[in-house]
Amino acid sequence: MSQVVEMARLMQGNEAIAEGALAAGVRFFAGYPITPSTEVAEIMAEKLPAFGGKFIQMEDEIASMAAIIGAALTGLKTMTATSGPGFSLKQENIGYACMAEVPCVVVNVQRSGPSTGIATAPAQGDVMQAKWGTHGDHPIIALCPASVRECFDITVRAVNLAEKYRVPVILLTDEVVGHTRERVVLPDVVEQINRKKPNVPPEHFYPYRADEDGVPPMASFGDGYRHHVTGLVHDEAGSPAASPQVTENLVRRLVDKIDRNAADIISYEEFMMEDAEIVVFAYGGVARSAKRAVKEARQLGLKVGLFRPVTLWPFPEARIEAVAEKIKAFIVPEMNLGQLRLEVERAAKGRIPVKGVHRVNGELIPPREILAAIKEVR
Repeated sequence: MSQVVEMARLMQGNEAIAEGALAAGVRFFAGYPITPSTEVAEIMAEKLPAFGGKFIQMEDEIASMAAIIGAALTGLKTMTATSGPGFSLKQENIGYACMAEVPCVVVNVQRSGPSTGIATAPAQGDVMQAKWGTHGDHPIIALCPASVRECFDITVRAVNLAEKYRVPVILLTDEVVGHTRERVVLPDVVEQINRKKPNVPPEHFYPYRADEDGVPPMASFGDGYRHHVTGLVHDEAGSPAASPQVTENLVRRLVDKIDRNAADIISYEEFMMEDAEIVVFAYGGVARSAKRAVKEARQLGLKVGLFRPVTLWPFPEARIEAVAEKIKAFIVPEMNLGQLRLEVERAAKGRIPVKGVHRVNGELIPPREILAAIKEVR
């Protein structure tokens, strides 16, 4: 009997992101070097040509975002990568991509801030910026890996969700995860989802006429379909139209196409939750410390579990509310001053205490600090 031998590789999180993008079908990358995300760009620059893709180093992060929007409109799957200061610069064009419904992936390997902060220090201070960084009510999906293998898998998922829902997807990792090296075995084949194409002749095509799922089919430039693209409020033909009814219908549809499909988009991990009385809510690099703290708490006889959101936006509100009905307290460790702690408090609706454990000194929260907080609320 023949045996398939899986090849393990020692791989960095940022490297796994690049490999995941290539496996998912990304064939265009535009970016600008910035610590701690630069390895993503370096690997894409090296490997994209072998896949028939294109890499462009742009003059800045604003232009990088514009370039991946333009390439996506021609039919390519596209990605860019940056960190805090660059993520700030991308926000205007992220809003454009939301309004024009352009699928693309934006990787943000978070670092200390605000402003230039500490380029090599980890943080999780961009969580709310991922949701509300660009102005106006708008749709967004933000995913957060916690391991090197997840960097690969969730990058694939980010590309697929962008294509499926015609929306920018934020891959919100951090310096800890981005620069961690782990032994991983990557799959040879992954699921690839491609954007819906028009099934009507060009004379009957309306580029923003949505199907029942709220997502319009998308024609690529050069396919023979008229596709007017604008950041202005527009009608189904893509023509600017500022009437109250058109505005209301468009903005609601853009948001609803994500909210209505939340069950498909939201994912999370639950660890030792079956009998938990205290639950640690943690994500990204801090979730690694939190899992260790949960294991140590169990060794002390404490009934503690871990809830780790993989999808940060849309927020897993319904699940948090359900968990809050069964436990005594949440512990929320974050490398910020409480950005998702406030969301947990809102979802828990005052039923139980929600204790934050926060660091903004550029260092990962160690398990001992989380364990100490667990002991305080037990």
